[in-house]
Amino acid sequence: MIDGKKVLFSGMQATGNLTLGNYLGALKNWVSLSDEYLCFYSVVDMHSITVRQDPAVLRKRARSLLILYIAAGLDPEKNCLYYQSHVSGHAELSWILNCFTYMGELNRMTQFKDKASKHGDNINAGLFTYPVLMAADILLYQADVVPVGADQMQHLEITRDIAERFNNIYGDVFTIPEAYVGKVGARIMSLQDPSKKMSKSDENPNGSIYLMDDADTVMRKCKRAVTDSEGTFLYREEQPGLKNLIDIYSVCTGKTPDEVVQEFDGRGYGDFKMAVGEAVTSILNPLQKEAARLEKEKAYVDSIIKENAEKAGYYARKTLRKVQKKVGFPVRV
Repeated sequence: MIDGKKVLFSGMQATGNLTLGNYLGALKNWVSLSDEYLCFYSVVDMHSITVRQDPAVLRKRARSLLILYIAAGLDPEKNCLYYQSHVSGHAELSWILNCFTYMGELNRMTQFKDKASKHGDNINAGLFTYPVLMAADILLYQADVVPVGADQMQHLEITRDIAERFNNIYGDVFTIPEAYVGKVGARIMSLQDPSKKMSKSDENPNGSIYLMDDADTVMRKCKRAVTDSEGTFLYREEQPGLKNLIDIYSVCTGKTPDEVVQEFDGRGYGDFKMAVGEAVTSILNPLQKEAARLEKEKAYVDSIIKENAEKAGYYARKTLRKVQKKVGFPVRV
């Protein structure tokens, strides 16, 4: 807890292009949290290099992602928006925590197995110890809560295990983080395979709507979205493609799924897909305009990057100095 507020940490990787799923599932909901929590939102560019990146592209995407944070409504005065690589404490704490993490724990991480299967020519140590860096991200700011999806729960669990192990040896050093329980973001699935989440890394470009897609592209992807041959307009698991589109329309318009079903009952899927495309465009358009404006405000964005890195660094150093003292590193003079 800092200044009477609980601390919340989250972040996104600076790889690929953010999707509608990233926005509706996470980013949109982050905006309202700053009143209740002191929020640290990182552009986790250090995590990004477990897979080979084009340096120029990574830099550009990292900046674009930070701009999207602001364009989505995250006030950089209320939230700490920063690059992970600009705060050296992430790497320093990660090394220390590596020495308190067991190989067997890391071997059980399903994300490592998944990524290793996809990048067989580059199964590096960073990929293996990725969860330890994630633990450092969270523990560095003494985070009380972390918004995580089902696919990240395993990483939060190992973070808690590492923190508890360290505390058992050295006393009450780390806050033990909990999963954030609050307004749950929509779980948006692929438009082409509704059994999978909409993903930045989807090999089928028609499966994901990207935040920078123009109106024509959004409409085209919505029209091509998988539904079914039943022809009935119902919100149920047996019609996953239609259910996914109803979820998207529901979040974009603020209507409940039941209200959406009533609105389109008796109308064809084609009409509904058009309406979904229009609803998505209506929320992406102002976001895109604000991002384009911020792209031109170089001095302003640079000042946010500098000031927020200093803010994050201040809190990171407080934790790091305590940890370094506990493990026996010489005091800095």
